[in-house]
Order: sequence, then C-alpha cells, then structure tokens
Amino acid sequence: MVDASLSMDMVARFQRRRLMALGVPVLILMYLSYVFIAFDVAGLAARARLDHAVVLLSDFVSHKTHVTRDNRSGALSVAIEGEAKGLYPAGRLPAWVSVDGATTRIDLGDGHMVQYDADGAQYVVPGYGTIAIRPEGGKLVLTAPEPRPDWINASDTRVSVTTEAGRFAYTRSKVETFRYAPGWELFFFTLDSPFSGRAPGDLLALALWGERVDPALPNAMAMVRDVWTNKMWRHGDVVWAIFETVLMAFLGTFGAALLALPMAFMAASNIMPVRALRFAFRRLFDFLRGVDGLIWTIILSRAFGPGPMTGALAILITDSGSFGKTFSEALENIDEKQVEGIRSTGANGVQRARFGVIPQVTPVLLSQVLYYLESNTRSATVIGAIVGGGIGLLLTQAIQTQKDWEEVAYYMLLIVLMVMAMDSVSGWLRRKLITGG
Repeated sequence: MVDASLSMDMVARFQRRRLMALGVPVLILMYLSYVFIAFDVAGLAARARLDHAVVLLSDFVSHKTHVTRDNRSGALSVAIEGEAKGLYPAGRLPAWVSVDGATTRIDLGDGHMVQYDADGAQYVVPGYGTIAIRPEGGKLVLTAPEPRPDWINASDTRVSVTTEAGRFAYTRSKVETFRYAPGWELFFFTLDSPFSGRAPGDLLALALWGERVDPALPNAMAMVRDVWTNKMWRHGDVVWAIFETVLMAFLGTFGAALLALPMAFMAASNIMPVRALRFAFRRLFDFLRGVDGLIWTIILSRAFGPGPMTGALAILITDSGSFGKTFSEALENIDEKQVEGIRSTGANGVQRARFGVIPQVTPVLLSQVLYYLESNTRSATVIGAIVGGGIGLLLTQAIQTQKDWEEVAYYMLLIVLMVMAMDSVSGWLRRKLITGG
C-alpha cells in the first residue's frame, strides 16, 4: 500500500515537472507575442530608415563643407559645417571650389560637378546626366533625364539631389552644395589661426626655431592657445565640462557617504535598541533611494535653479538612501567579539564604534563608495544634461542642433574615456586602501 502511494506521488511529481517544462516556454512565447503586437514591432521595422542611419554614422566620422550662394544678392560663402566659425576667408577657398565672375564650379570628385551661374544651377552626375534648375515665374523648373531616380526630390519651391559624392539643394532663396570628407576638420586650428592648414613638420619647425607668428608669445605657446580657444571644438570648455562632471559625481558620492554613515548606526539592529527609531531610518532610506536620481534632479532644479551643484545634491540624496541601507547591513554583520573586547577596557559608546566597529566595516564601506563613484560618473553625464552642467550639457546641445554629429561622437568618446579612467582610478584606490596592494 505504501509502495503504491509512493509510486503515485512520484508520477504526480513527474507530471508537474513535465507541465512546468512545457508551460513556462509557452508562457514566455505568449508574452513575447504580446510585446511584438503591443509595441508594433512590425510597424517599427517597416518605418525604419536605414539610409538615415547610414548618413548619421557617416556624420560621426566625417565633416561636410557647405558651398552656399544667396540667390537674391549673389553672395557666395564656403563654410565647414555651415558655421560662421568655419567660414573660409575671402580669397582662400578650397581647391575644389573655383569662382569666375558669376560662375562657381564645385568638384565633388569622381566626375560629379556642380555649377552655379546666372541662369540657375546644374549638377552633372556620371552615368546619369545633367540636372539643371532655373527659376521661372516664381517657381523652380527642373530639367533632368527620364526616368527620374528616387534620389532626386523636386517641387515648385525646392529641388534636392543626394548622391554618394555629396548633397545639393536649390530653393528660391539660396542654392547649397554639401561636400563630405572624412575626419574631424579644424579639430586643432580654425581657419582664422595662422597655424591652420600647415603640415605637422611645418608646425614642429615653427614651434622649435621658426620666426614668431605672434610677437607676444613663443610659437609653441601660441599653438597651445589657439587649440585651447578653438571656436569650433571648444577644447577649453570641454575640459572644464569634464571637470564639472567628475566634480558632481565626487561631491554627491562622498557627501552621501558622510551623511549616511551616522544614520546607518541608527538603523542597525545590533547598535540601535529602539525599534521605532530603526524603523524610521530604514523607511527614510527606502524613500531616498526609491525616488530615482533624475526625479530628484528635476525637483532640485526647480528649487535651486540649474547648475552642477544641483546635480551633486541629486546624487547625494539618492545615494544617501543606498549607502544607508548597505552601511547598516554591514554594521549588523560585524564580529561582536571585537566590540566586547573594546568594552572590557571601559570604552564608551563612541569609542566602541570608533575602535571596534569602524575598522571592521571600513573595507566594505570604501568598496561601496568607490564603486558608486565610478557609477555616478556616468550618471552625472545624464544629470548634467538636465541641470545644465558638465559634459552632458555639451552633448545635449550638440544633439539638438541635428547637424553637429561629429561633435556628438567626440563627446561620447570623451565620456567613455572618462568612465574608463574613473574605473581604473577606483580599482587602484580599492587595492591601495583595502588590500594594501
């Protein structure tokens, strides 16, 4: 009888396990199917514009030069990224742009030629033919070989052409050609610098023995000044922004640690005997860390205004809750024998905490603080974008322009390098302070 009941019990267990083995995958598939429908994954894939993604990625590692003619005044300008800070001075145009009276010729390479003239403009595309535009009766008239490809978009007010060599756009007010080239142009010297366009060997010679370009400064110092004050890439502002970001993370993290340590003693069950007080501090920790740092950032920015200090306070408040919880748990796991040894000498409560408790939990506390410092360096980037400080602000500004994608790539690279540096410094400090290695 007993054997029969055991056998039936084993069969029931086997059936439950088999049901679980089949049911769990079915539930997961049902959930994924729901996600596929609820988030309209099929529609998202249909709306995806991979060509736009390719253009964006190419903008990360290249720059474009705008050749623009005002159709009303006839004024011609050539500027890198279309910015006044990258404007070529008069009489110093790039070699691929030539001007002959009212005619401007632009060589985009591989046979692609654009010409602005008194009648309008034309674009010669190898393998296709000539695309000609002229204004007539307040409208734009397009002449191009048929059938017209999809890389030509035309209306009565605008004609745009996009090829692998560049982009061309004609409106009633202006005509503009974009020529792409690899690299981050003007990264060191802008066009108004006397060192712009010089080869590395020439710059080295100028720095070592060349005649001074600026009588008030040695050439080497003048080069450093021009790089530091670069109006396109703003290296000086970038360095200061990185310093602000690290400072936000440092002040917020260590301020939170100093604030949380005494509160952790009040929440530890082996140190604070009053249950109500322990409960109050533990709920305070839950509240502080339960509200995300970004929410605290928005609240504090309304209260104190934007600035790096507001970001540091947001990190401090959030991490005070996290540190309070982890510190109190570390205090509850100490070896009570060491505390009893200190008590036997007649030490008071503060002395017992100083010599019996703190030495035991210091490695854990330092490890947690240094880890959060590394993590908060990344968080300070996002917080800085909200409160207007640090490298996060510069990154947001570059994204908002929708054209400075090479600067976006530059700031992203700096953020990654900054986090890697903080990781290395944090690891080195942990080894030195905790293990003594």
